[in-house]
This record gives sequence, C-alpha cells and structure tokens, in this order.
Amino acid sequence: MQATHQHLVGLIKASLIAALYVVLTLALVPFSYGPIQFRLSETLNNLAVFNKRYIWGLTLGCVIANLWSSLGPLDVIFGSLGTLMMTVISHYLSRLVQKKWQKLTIAVIVCTLSACSVALELYLISHVPFWATYLSVAIGEFGSMVLGAVVIGIISLKIDLTK
Repeated sequence: MQATHQHLVGLIKASLIAALYVVLTLALVPFSYGPIQFRLSETLNNLAVFNKRYIWGLTLGCVIANLWSSLGPLDVIFGSLGTLMMTVISHYLSRLVQKKWQKLTIAVIVCTLSACSVALELYLISHVPFWATYLSVAIGEFGSMVLGAVVIGIISLKIDLTK
C-alpha cells in the first residue's frame, strides 16, 4: 500500500510540473516560440537534477505546450524530444557531483548547449540562419536556466526536491 501511495504522489508531482510548464509557456506566448525566445518555463528544467520524475513532467509539459507552436506537429515531436534529451543528460551528469550548485550548473550548461536542437529545428522548418538562431535561443535558454537555478536552488533549501 505504501509503494502505491508513493507512486501516486510522484505522479501528482510530475503532473504539476507538466501543468506549470504549460502555463508558463502559454502565459508568455510571444516569447515562448520562434528564433528569438525566452521560454520562462525552461527554468523548470533545473528540477531534473533532483529527481528523474521531473524529466517526465517536463517532457509532457513541453509536448502539451508545443501543441500551440507555429511549427506544428514537428515541434511537438522534436522539441519535446529535445527537452527529454537535455533533462536526461542533466540528470545523469549531475549524479557525478555532490554539491547542489554543481548539479544546477550542469543543468544550465547542458540545456544551454542543447539549444542547438531548437536552432536546427527552426533552421530546417523555417529556413532561418542556424548560427544566429542558435545564439539567440541559447542566450534565452541560458537566461531562463540561470534564473531557474537561483529560484529552484532557494526553494530546495526549504523543500526536499529529491523525494
């Protein structure tokens, strides 16, 4: 019975993260899509270093949020796969270090570098210049991730995000 309860609590937490990702993305639609973006919901990617449950919530949130993307079904598939990839890599690399700030730094770096997947998608579908788009998206991702690292780092002082 206890294991079922814990599983349900984990599912609820992941669902709440998915919902929060969608709300943050859609609340700021003009900034959430395209070659110049600052997707505030990406701040939540920092959660992946605390528990792998958040990876599924973030990916599901990205799937749902990308239903509103002008790139259509391709963004739902490839944008969401990009989120899955960057959060999985962040999660597993962060297990190599002990300090919370190191874990969050890994998430910031991995997610910023992974902005190349968004730039590639935009380049292939929208025919925008790859390197300029990568720079623009990476700057937005870096800003979101640093903001998220600070906020989530502070929250983690009061709430155990690993459980």
